[in-house]
Order: sequence, then structure tokens, then C-alpha cells
Amino acid sequence: MTHEALQYDKTIELTGASLVMGLSGWMNGGEVSTGVVEYLFRALEAEPFARIVPDDFYLYSFPGTMEFAALFRPHCKIEDGLICEFDEPENRFWAAVKPGLILFSGKEPNLLWNRYAESLLEVGRRHGVRRIVFVGGVAGLIPHTREPRVLCSVSERRLRNELEPHGMQFSRYAGPASFVTYLTLQAQRAGVEMISLVAEIPAYVQGYNPRCVEAAVRHVGALLGLQLPLGDLRNMSEEFEKRLDVLIAEQPELLEKIKLLEADYDDQVFDNEMGDLKLWLQRQGIRVD
Repeated sequence: MTHEALQYDKTIELTGASLVMGLSGWMNGGEVSTGVVEYLFRALEAEPFARIVPDDFYLYSFPGTMEFAALFRPHCKIEDGLICEFDEPENRFWAAVKPGLILFSGKEPNLLWNRYAESLLEVGRRHGVRRIVFVGGVAGLIPHTREPRVLCSVSERRLRNELEPHGMQFSRYAGPASFVTYLTLQAQRAGVEMISLVAEIPAYVQGYNPRCVEAAVRHVGALLGLQLPLGDLRNMSEEFEKRLDVLIAEQPELLEKIKLLEADYDDQVFDNEMGDLKLWLQRQGIRVD
């Protein structure tokens, strides 16, 4: 039986798959979440086969100022009086049959988390998905000159033993929940393993971060036994870091604070609040959660 929120474009022959998912929204810092899935469907030449219909899952307006309300509204484009673009949220599934992988990229839902989660799990049931891996990114107090730390949470305690050799830090978070946390609980109840990998990205670096995308891709590949061509992504990361070094060299105050971050990172100081850096970033209009 087809789930009411699902629309299938084609039938795929795939069983016993794993599902890798990314979401735009709260945990897409550095565009790591959507960037990893985009890299994978291109590298694996995955084919689209289904989507979650966006109706009912999103707020298109919200009381408040025009600037605030604009954050919720779909983007449109009108030329010569004719509507030529109206961009609703996309929630798309791809299949890479040879490695036995389903990919999903969507927008974190505002409403009806239960139905959105059930749609994801329904695709999993239909194709025998045993494991879901979410990949994301959050802003943190970490230097761009070091390997991004990866914070992880799991649906079952036994998965910790599998992840520990990969050098990840198990999350110690308390605060407002994301949809991913909700989905992890639902996956556990459905008997599906779920792992959440969240790269901690430098808070002072805005926009797409290829270094953090590369690190997340490597972790996903190691967990799922994927052989992935990383050359282009690594070259992009190196070029990105070179340009960043040039820009930071022109800001002595920031450069000094990054050196402190490097010292903490090298000494494995993971819980340092670095209050002065937070305040400095806030003065620059950069928020660290």
C-alpha cells in the first residue's frame, strides 16, 4: 500500500539497502547535510525514484515582520508578468543499486513530524533498509586548520562499539530537539538502526564548507563500506583552505583567536566554552549554538 505522502516515479529493484539522508534547515551548517547527499548521488550516479509530497509539512507564512515572514515563504520569480518559478520544498529519494544505497535529501519539516518520519520509514520497509545514516553540520568552536570533529548519536547502545574506532565524539546535548532526534526514536521503535553524524564546523566560516563535506563523506563511506572517488572534493577542500588562510591573515584579531582554538584542539580540550570568542563572533553577527 502506497503511503499517502509518498509519490513514486519509478520502481526500483533494491532490497537490504542502507539509507543516507540529509536535510536543509537546522543541522545543515556548512551545507554539510545537503552537500554530502549531493556528492553521493553524483559520484554513485544514483537515479531519482520517489519523493515526499510537501503538502502539509511546511509553514509558508508566519506572523511577524516582513523580513521574518520571508524566511518561510517559497521563492518565486515573475518575468514580464508571468510566473516562471515557484520553488516548493523538495524531498527526493535516489537509488544507487550497485552499492545497495538509498539517498534522501529534503527540508526539515515544520509540521507533522510523525507523518514525515513514517514516509521515510515506509520507503525503508519497502526496500529492506536496515540502517539509516543522517549526516549534518553545526557551527562550533573549532579551527578550520584541523580535521572537523564529528559528533554522533545512535538508536541503540550496541552501535557505539562500531563507531568508537572511527574516532567520533558521542554527543552530549541538551536543548531543543531536531527532527532527526525524533526520527531516531521512531527508527528504534521500528527495529531500524539509525546513526546521526554531525560535523562540527568553524563558526567563523560561512557558506558551503568543502573540507567538512569531505570529512563527512569519508565517515559515511567507512561506515557503509563504500569506495568513493574523493580526488575532486579533496582538491576543492585544499583550495578552499588556501583562500580562507589569505582572508584570515588580513584579520589579526581573528587569527589570534584561531591560534587559541588550535591549541585547545591539539590538547583535546573539547568542552572549552571560549566565551571571549563567542562574544567576538556575536559582534560580527555570527551565532554559535
